[in-house]
Amino acid sequence: MLNAFGALTQGTRLVLSKGLRRYVFLPILVNLVLYVGTIAYLLNNFGGWLDYWMLKVPGWLEWLEWLIWPLLVISLVLIVFFTFTLVSNLIAAPFYGFLAEKVELRVTGSPPLDDRGFVRSALDALGRELVKLAYILPRMALLFLLGFVPGLNLVMPFLWAAFSAWMMAITYLDYPMDNNRVSFDDMKRRLRSRWWPTLTFGGWVLLATWIPVANLILLPGAVAASVLMWQQHYKALPARL
Repeated sequence: MLNAFGALTQGTRLVLSKGLRRYVFLPILVNLVLYVGTIAYLLNNFGGWLDYWMLKVPGWLEWLEWLIWPLLVISLVLIVFFTFTLVSNLIAAPFYGFLAEKVELRVTGSPPLDDRGFVRSALDALGRELVKLAYILPRMALLFLLGFVPGLNLVMPFLWAAFSAWMMAITYLDYPMDNNRVSFDDMKRRLRSRWWPTLTFGGWVLLATWIPVANLILLPGAVAASVLMWQQHYKALPARL
């Protein structure tokens, strides 16, 4: 049984192998540009954001400032990270979808169940990313607001961690499922039915995204890993009627 860490390791080796390396250049370039831009933007603005939100803390909670401050820092960092990830994947989606297709052909010897051409697939991939954004952003905003609820904010780091793993699983496992014409709702159902592989895969991908420079290779590796996870854990599940 292929586990999530093994899939990520094997997927990273795959994208670095002869014949697949050329398909990761553009995604790496996209992520590199966004990575540098995000770091520069953070350095220029993070302090101002933190001061602004600390001023919003009610006076009767000032005695908890020692606890609210680090929780706010964590929330802001996660929001910036999510925004970076979502924008990066939105731009790179057509390339990642194409990479997933080539990996599936390499692994199985047959292409995905997709009769769309490259242009149509690229446009559909962008549309699919917007569907994911519509699913993820409201939940992300709700978690951020819940972080200001006294008492509940103490467990928010754990809720953010679980949500982050789920979001990364949806983001990357969607590539092979979209290539095989699995609807977004059906994809969520399949991920829930295999919740442990789903969350562990999302958790490992989440950790990979936090490793500077190495994540430029690990993210295309996660795309390849998602194909392996699809083949092992989700493909055989019955389609939603």
